[in-house]
Amino acid sequence: MFKISENVRRLTNKEKIQYENDGYITGLPVFSDDTQDDLNNLFISLSSRLDASIDLNQTNMWHKASLTFYNLCRTPTILDYVEDLLGPNFFQWGGQFFLKEPKDGSVVPWHQDAQYWPLSPAKSVTVWLALYDTDEQNAAMKVVKGSHNDGMFKHHTNKASNLVLDQEVSNDQINKEDIISLNLKAGEISLHDDGLLHGSEANNSDRRRCGITMRFAPVSVKADLSIWPHFETQLARGIDIYKNNPIAEIPRGEGTPVKKFQYSKEFVNQW
Repeated sequence: MFKISENVRRLTNKEKIQYENDGYITGLPVFSDDTQDDLNNLFISLSSRLDASIDLNQTNMWHKASLTFYNLCRTPTILDYVEDLLGPNFFQWGGQFFLKEPKDGSVVPWHQDAQYWPLSPAKSVTVWLALYDTDEQNAAMKVVKGSHNDGMFKHHTNKASNLVLDQEVSNDQINKEDIISLNLKAGEISLHDDGLLHGSEANNSDRRRCGITMRFAPVSVKADLSIWPHFETQLARGIDIYKNNPIAEIPRGEGTPVKKFQYSKEFVNQW
């Protein structure tokens, strides 16, 4: 789909150990430097399908709706990195944009992904693909190194209008010395564990910041459908020997999600 970086590789043993100990890896090359225009065009093409009344950050399931998005998530280099952490058999279950326009004031509070996800066991890996250069000036994602090893933190509900998510971990639970900014060049990715504390501040720069998240998990993971009846998987690599979850159809065209949770069957008429 896009030109792959000449620097792509597999994860080193050191990086695998870092992921186990710290809960993240960052700065992994995927797409070459000269794909920045292509990544911008991808963002414009997909995001412009939404009515102005719909917040892009509040849509999910792009991998179920859009063949373009689905194919991006099947980039072999991305799947190689994920396989190095999860093993040969894993599925995708989520695909979303996280956008911060210049000075829009939006904030992602400190949280653990597993707080939101009724999945067992908790073994999901999130790929965060930078569509634009992302740093502390335009609100790169920040993580608390090693926090995934400390179990579940206490979350409280915060309905503030500028928050992208409503579950928040209070600052007094955060070890500020362990906060790391995951700065990325356009076309690079980070990987993080679903138990890792992370968030991002407001974008006070004059540059757009947007990433695509892709959620992957081993085929042994099972969703509680009584809480998430919409949950469906698409096999990314290997074999699903457990068949624990409903299967989402691979998109045959370009549908558009309009909310967080949708079934793949809702997009069929859009193709």
